[in-house]
Amino acid sequence: MGEHRISIVQKKEERVKFIKYLLNDISALELMLKNNRIENNVYRIGAEQEFCLITPNWRPAKNGEVLLEKIDDPHFTTELARYNLELNLDPHLLENNCFSKVENQIRDLLKKAEKVATKNNTKIILTGILPTISKNELGLDFMTPNPRYWALNEMTKAMRGDDFDLNIRGVDQLSIRHDSVLFEACNTSFQIHLQVPPADFVASYNWAQAISGPVLGICANSPLLLGRELWSETRIALFQQSIDTRTSSYALKDQQSRVSFGLQWAKGSIAEIYKNDIVRHKALFTKDDIEDSMEVLTKGGIPKLSALNLHNGTIYRWNRPCYGAHNGVAHVRIENRYIPSGPSVADEMANFAFWVGLMIGRPPAYDDMEQVMDFKDAKANFVKAARSGKESILIWKGKAVSVKKLVINDLLPIAYAGLKKAGILDKDINRYLEIIEKRTKGQTGSEWMIRNYRRLRKGMNQDDALISLTKSIHKNQHTSKPVHEWPQLQPKPRIHETAHLVSHIMSTQLFVVNEDDLAALATSIMLWKNVHHVPVENEKGQLTGLLTWTHMKRFKEKGSDDQGQTVAEIMTKKVLTVEPYTEIKDAIALMKKNEYGCLPVVHGQHLVGIITIKDLTGLDHG
Repeated sequence: MGEHRISIVQKKEERVKFIKYLLNDISALELMLKNNRIENNVYRIGAEQEFCLITPNWRPAKNGEVLLEKIDDPHFTTELARYNLELNLDPHLLENNCFSKVENQIRDLLKKAEKVATKNNTKIILTGILPTISKNELGLDFMTPNPRYWALNEMTKAMRGDDFDLNIRGVDQLSIRHDSVLFEACNTSFQIHLQVPPADFVASYNWAQAISGPVLGICANSPLLLGRELWSETRIALFQQSIDTRTSSYALKDQQSRVSFGLQWAKGSIAEIYKNDIVRHKALFTKDDIEDSMEVLTKGGIPKLSALNLHNGTIYRWNRPCYGAHNGVAHVRIENRYIPSGPSVADEMANFAFWVGLMIGRPPAYDDMEQVMDFKDAKANFVKAARSGKESILIWKGKAVSVKKLVINDLLPIAYAGLKKAGILDKDINRYLEIIEKRTKGQTGSEWMIRNYRRLRKGMNQDDALISLTKSIHKNQHTSKPVHEWPQLQPKPRIHETAHLVSHIMSTQLFVVNEDDLAALATSIMLWKNVHHVPVENEKGQLTGLLTWTHMKRFKEKGSDDQGQTVAEIMTKKVLTVEPYTEIKDAIALMKKNEYGCLPVVHGQHLVGIITIKDLTGLDHG
């Protein structure tokens, strides 16, 4: 999430001061480009590994800061939510066995973290979106207590002027309103970096944009969110919507999201990309220790461009341009932000090598992408790949082609040539790219997850299936096998093994009627669907009553004389409810004490689920 020691730009004088530094940074960057003050003809790779922390019950943990302190290693840092951590890997020159070195470091650091986690009753898992995450873990009490994260939440809400709306359509649909940016914390990524020569930056950047669709399609690993089957890589839609600062308007105007693929092919230099972002996005944050970059440059030093980097850190391009300075040497690089975490370290490293091989192996014909491909085709390819994964049909150089054919016939040969050109060892090239080839012909992480989730749902309720899936992901990761070798799962029915909250067992697939509906319609629905409890809502979607099997039978016994009655006339208005966070044992006690067959589950005044005696059968909670 970038720089931590920041504050929100609130006062006019703060904004003026920060903008001055920002413009100075642009001038300094352009001067450095002109005078060849940025490292040239050197390729380096780097990566950031995000991972999830889970409890022994396979649900999100809440002890990220505690584990971070006990790990005591500068490679590790916090993330937005307490159940995520990130490790920053050392950069390496692109040569020889650099990918093996990165892989070994990831494994060593994860083992170090896992050793500490185990002592603290916690597990570590790599996954784009943790299957067992629920709305319970999206409250502000799960946000890491860091000034930057609170500032991000306050600023995005202030800019929107309202809560956040998530609407994602896939096989299922997720429509939900939320009061914080914490939905963004559902996303866990494997962010990869490639340093490139300044003179080739724009050509490299445009090529990175062009290959984003097919690369994403073959790497997809995040098909589930809150138990819904959505996109093959749901992170793409989720990230954009979860921190969207745009507001609705009656005016027809274009507003670019801060999470963006872009609007057109890049031109000029990296400075032009930064300029466009400054034009389109207001400065959100500032900090105290910003240096005057032009003054540093005049004195012969290499500036950090702190203001520019801070602003760039609030604009979430899927391919992000980056500037860095270390030990008096400046460089520019491209950060690939769309690759998900997992399914295994081997898969992540294969994705890394595949992308770098493509970048280095770019054929001369693609040096000027504007002459080869329409930008909107590249953008559409990215969205299609996020939706449908490797089964997507993309437009490549004006022709329709599947992700699978494009990867096998065109992109893998380019990647092989690129890694060979970079001097990577043959054994590493063959190992990593063979994983990509076999995954293309076999199954991606997203496909494995959906097939097995559907299989598990045939014999389990939703919560149990999500737990079993998460447990299997964790087990398979410890075999070190890539996902194309992961076995299929068979459902083994069990009764809510780790459920302890009402939200874990409640049904969200509800039959609901309105209080103004005809009673005859409501009772007919109960008969047709063989449901014994139907919640009643008003026009505002608030729970106002309940129809039970007893009400239905009484109404039916009265005959046709009462066909004009409304639901409000026959329902009970005295409804005992619980919240999603209510302990199951407490819900059972309420139902026993009042001899109720069901309990509506509400969040505020709004119905979010229902639990019945059937849901509680077999549970042992005292």
